[in-house]
Order: sequence, then C-alpha cells, then structure tokens
Amino acid sequence: MATVGGCSAQDSGGDRNGADGQRIVRVAAAADLKFALEEVKSALGQTNPDIDLRPTYGSSGTFFEQISNGAPFDLYLSADLSYPQQLADAGKADEADVFSYAVGRLAVWSANGSPVDATKGLSVLTDPAVSKVAIANPAHAPYGKAAVAAMQTAGVYDAVQPKLVLGENVAQAAEFAQSGNAQAGVIALSLAVSPQLSDKGRYAEVPVDSYPRIDQGGVVLSAATDVAAARAVKDFLVSQQGHDILKRYGFFRPGT
Repeated sequence: MATVGGCSAQDSGGDRNGADGQRIVRVAAAADLKFALEEVKSALGQTNPDIDLRPTYGSSGTFFEQISNGAPFDLYLSADLSYPQQLADAGKADEADVFSYAVGRLAVWSANGSPVDATKGLSVLTDPAVSKVAIANPAHAPYGKAAVAAMQTAGVYDAVQPKLVLGENVAQAAEFAQSGNAQAGVIALSLAVSPQLSDKGRYAEVPVDSYPRIDQGGVVLSAATDVAAARAVKDFLVSQQGHDILKRYGFFRPGT
C-alpha cells in the first residue's frame, strides 16, 4: 500500500475567546463529518447564536492521540465510539459526557470522469481499468479499517491491496478519487451523498453486514474552556434537529 501524505489533524490553538461575547467551541471532528457539520454549525447558530463552532477535521485515531497528549480541544466527535470512551476511562472527560450521535456507512465512489462505474459495487475495484483505489489509512482511521474489512468479506482485498492509496482521513481519500488520483474510493456514505460530491460521481452503498458497525460517538472534554457551550453543541447533535441533518448526509440514528 502506498501512503499518500496531505491534510491531517492539526493543533487548533489560538485565541479561545471570541469577539462580542462569542463562546468558542473547538471541535476535533472525524473527517466524514466534513460537510454535515457545516450544516449543523449553521443551524446551531439559529438556536445558540452566542456559540462559535470551530471544527478541525481529521482522522479519529490521530485526534485521539493528540487529545491524549493535551491538544486544546473542547469537544471530540469521533467515527469510533471507543475512542471517546477511552478518553473518559483515562480521566480526560466525565463518563456522563460520552455520547453516541450516529452510525456511519461505507460507499464505493467514482468520479464522473472515471473509467469505472462505482454503482457496480466493490467488485469494480478489481477491474483492470482501476490502478489506484483510495481509502482512509486503516492504521488510525475507522473508515479505513471498515473499508479493508468490507473488501475482505467481498473476497477482493488480495487483488485490490496493491492498488491502495491511503489518505490521512476519509475526506482526503474522497479527494483522491474526485481528483482522478484514484479511479475509485471506498469512502464514507456521508461524503458520497453530500451536495459537494453527489453530482460529481457515482456510488453504491457497501452492504452493512460486510464490515464492523461504525458506531460514532463524541465526548465533551474536561479541559474544555466552556464546558456548558460544548455540552450545548452535544445536545444539539443528539436532538431531533441534529439527527435530521445527519440523516440527510447518510448517517443513521444510534441503535438502528
């Protein structure tokens, strides 16, 4: 597998007090939330205009390591619920502040200019026209781990493995497929159905029984500058309005 560098999680640092009384909430957000969270931010501004949501997107595993080492985030939204739970177990957050917000799904995606049609599913990845397949790095990205598991279940992994190019996170994997640096990608359904990608390519959802369930969860961190503001964001995410937004981006309600 070739690991391709590029965007990665970064230290959010900087001024933690907004102008005009704004309450800044710095969010370490899983890359599959890249588009959905922007809509959440807009809707949250209608109900909580004093909260300034500032997300940084990256891989959940990388954020876990950064937060474990003291990175200054207020809220962590992971693509793997086990990471927030581990932070609570380590004393970085209160157990009561760990929450589930969505169940993620996988999709095979190819750009409109690609020589292959992703609507055929995982089997298309073995097509000779495919020389590169983009996925998130399975070493630290939950969607990368799920992509590998799905390909193994489908019996195509051995043929596809030499073609893999790894993004630092699932959003970067989608960028590789969109740009033509890969002829196809196994990415988050939330990215495939987003307005930013839905008209730029074709996709097929990967059967949910072919990979471990992607239970996504978050946690308000004990080191948050404004714990109440971070909890307000959490409450919005798990509200009906929050779930409705996430559903539009291909996420499913926890417990389903």
